[in-house]
Amino acid sequence: MTELDDALALALAVAADAAAALRGARAADIRTKTDPTDLVTEWDTRIEDQIRAALARATPDVPMVGEEAGGDVGAVRRWVVDPIDGTVNFAHGLPLWTVAIALEHGDDVEVGVVTAPALGWTFAARRGGGARVRRPDGEQPLVVSAVADLGRALLATGFPYDRATSPDNNFAEWEHFQRRAGACRRLGSASLDLCLVAAGSFDGYWERKLRPWDVAAGALIVAEAGGRVTDTLGAEFRSRSGEVVASNGAIHDAIVAELAVVAARRDHPESR
Repeated sequence: MTELDDALALALAVAADAAAALRGARAADIRTKTDPTDLVTEWDTRIEDQIRAALARATPDVPMVGEEAGGDVGAVRRWVVDPIDGTVNFAHGLPLWTVAIALEHGDDVEVGVVTAPALGWTFAARRGGGARVRRPDGEQPLVVSAVADLGRALLATGFPYDRATSPDNNFAEWEHFQRRAGACRRLGSASLDLCLVAAGSFDGYWERKLRPWDVAAGALIVAEAGGRVTDTLGAEFRSRSGEVVASNGAIHDAIVAELAVVAARRDHPESR
């Protein structure tokens, strides 16, 4: 086994322990962060502490950056963790939430694991090793869809927590793609959206105002499933950029081009 195989096995084991602790959990202490729509529960902090302790025991020389407690974001090699991606869903009893664990080296994601405990799904990839999903009925490789026409594509996206006050709220893009694409969905978990692109359920996904723990693991899973991942301008993906376009590859340039159309209208409203 290679070093990355070992890291993937560790991430899978730690994610499985987190999933076991969360299975059947119900939030009792629901608080807000800086924005009223940005929720945190006692389980977010409890699971992040559990994951941090497990990773520290196994890889004491690799720091962890987590959504709740932060960490050494400048470390060359680091674990990037979202203990519950989709906290609003979790707090409301909606099963569309995940635990996401990634290992990054510089700007490269080396390992990604996303588990959805309430659904019984675990997605995993290591750089150069392909991507797989484990469901209750078995395990299989992940392969992106073959849809090549944006007008037939099913897309996913999300909206920022400051959507009520910021003009950069993705509303114009959402409306635009509702007219251009086959259909659009919003699930409320970026890592799950990405994994469903990898699985071929979604054909593409875009979003801005994200954090590394939202997208690092899922972005690698898409790439290893044969998809394409960039920023919203089509440039190389970086988890710290805060934005992502992920697709099956066939419609990627079309998504990026349509985002540019919306941006041009926003910058030059007189040209509408």
